[in-house]
Amino acid sequence: MSWTGHFHGYGPWIGSPDQYHREGDRRPVHPDPPAPPVSDDDKVAVRVQQRYREVAAEFATSELPPMMSGHWLMKRGRTSAERTWDDSAVVLDWLTRQFLDHPPMEREDGRQAYVDLDTKRAYVLDVLPVGVDVSWVYYNRSGGIVSLNVVCCPNRHHPGLTCPLG
Repeated sequence: MSWTGHFHGYGPWIGSPDQYHREGDRRPVHPDPPAPPVSDDDKVAVRVQQRYREVAAEFATSELPPMMSGHWLMKRGRTSAERTWDDSAVVLDWLTRQFLDHPPMEREDGRQAYVDLDTKRAYVLDVLPVGVDVSWVYYNRSGGIVSLNVVCCPNRHHPGLTCPLG
């Protein structure tokens, strides 16, 4: 499998589990909006339509990580030239620094909560050169969620999304 492109880094996003688990806020709008309410008495349809408008307005500018890593490319304001790379080794250095600056939680029983950093690093070097996105998401020591993402551009899973940097 061959792939040619570059990589965009997103994060770290650090927030509460409640924020992260609001999946509706982490999905782009559907191309077909919900049907408008038939009457003013159709309160459910009115709420659905209002919520759709809120999500449509917020998704592209929200800091909240999307459900699918490739959808970061839709958040054009969250993409920066400083976090765009051609070299997977540079990406690995960035991910490692972010991980060490925001370490994961440690289990009370002393057992390992997550795969070790060396395994994570080896995976990155294995998959990025063939165009596979990388997401490191974990609980930190204060109970928040940390999300680090590297998105391949062009993206294999979302070929219709263009590079946010043009």
